Amino acid sequence: MFGEESFWMWLGFFALISTVLALDLGVFNKQAHRVSSKEALMWTCLWVSLAIGFAGAVWHFYGFERATEFMTGYLIEESLSVDNLFVFVLVFRHFKVEDRYQHRILFWGVLGAVIMRAIFIFAGVALIQKFHWIIYLFGAFLIYSGLKLLFEKESEEETEEVAENFAIKLVKRFFAISKNYHGQKFFTIENGKRVATPLFLVLIVIEITDLIFAVDSIPAVLAVSNDPFIIFTSNIFAIMGLRSLYFLLADIIDKFVFLKKGISFILTFVGIKMLTPEISRWITGESFSIPSPISLAVIASVLLLSVVLSLLFAPKEEKKEVAPIEEEVKV
Repeated sequence: MFGEESFWMWLGFFALISTVLALDLGVFNKQAHRVSSKEALMWTCLWVSLAIGFAGAVWHFYGFERATEFMTGYLIEESLSVDNLFVFVLVFRHFKVEDRYQHRILFWGVLGAVIMRAIFIFAGVALIQKFHWIIYLFGAFLIYSGLKLLFEKESEEETEEVAENFAIKLVKRFFAISKNYHGQKFFTIENGKRVATPLFLVLIVIEITDLIFAVDSIPAVLAVSNDPFIIFTSNIFAIMGLRSLYFLLADIIDKFVFLKKGISFILTFVGIKMLTPEISRWITGESFSIPSPISLAVIASVLLLSVVLSLLFAPKEEKKEVAPIEEEVKV
């Protein structure tokens, strides 16, 4: 599991993440409240700073190449996670979740995502190490996903519907579901029976949504490095910053009209990067791979260009009235 990294690097990573999460839930967000834009910006800057600082530590101990791989993996996961933000907005709107409870859902949702990502990452690395040809299947799949995203119509609603239907069936197998919210509780007692609240149902929808998007993002990060430490840490830093990024961008997420085009290019580029060594071997007889610094520059440039174009040319929309929050939820 530890590869070339020392036990202390792994320990330092987990200690850092655990400390910040403990401060997040146990101190700054102990009471349910609406996360302001200022607070979201502060947490976003904190997570980005921690990621950059961790990249500096990787550079110091393991060299520039590994640090570049970390930042490339971080940017890939961060950019692909934007799709999650679109669906988060739809889910919270659909279930009419109050702003003050959204942070709690995303906090526990992120912890669940960390566990699922860890399983996927270490399983993926193990498969590639045992069956190297799988990396080419991943590459082809990423190119297909990128081209599909480029030409398909908006699918966030479909993703949310799939996640919602599966979540309802899953939760109902184990619990009755209350029709009413009970504050920030995931479970409550009704008529002497323990039942799940709609808030717990929303949490499961969020987890399933992340699972769906991990199908694209994990192979993409595996294209950057075969080191579990680099893949896992870059992925987790990106996921951890996703909550604050949501609260920062939730009100303007619809304005990023060019972001999906950028994401489709990134997926296609990463897929090509995966296939390049084998293709170059067939054509020239020698294996060639796209250097990590070039990959980082391309991905960062595409992501930045997509955001800038979206802000410059986003269509103006009339402000829509938000439906009042209802306590009863159909399940």
